[in-house]
Amino acid sequence: MSRRLIAVDTFRALLGPPSATAEEVLEGSPSASAIALAAIGDVEVGLWEMTPGAMRDVQAEEIFLVVDGRGKVEFDDGEALDLEAGAVVHLRAGDRTTWTVYEPLRKLYISRSA
Repeated sequence: MSRRLIAVDTFRALLGPPSATAEEVLEGSPSASAIALAAIGDVEVGLWEMTPGAMRDVQAEEIFLVVDGRGKVEFDDGEALDLEAGAVVHLRAGDRTTWTVYEPLRKLYISRSA
């Protein structure tokens, strides 16, 4: 593979092992998994996927593009965003969120480490 080609197929790329703690899960049996694809300084680019269900999370500074699936992310400040392929979202470090996924949701993320 070319050193410039980061991912051949973001839709089918294998991600890391699924994870979700009992404290995070709100509904169903969702799991989330991710894989880092590249880093530029303190910026990481990767893929993340969540299976159907609902779970809570605290966010890092991130911009993401939904590449597949359907769901919703709700913020503790009351804002709610419907998510489907093509949506681009900015998460702020420390945002407390609830993710509800209806169809497995996969996103390409760009995140700055703390």
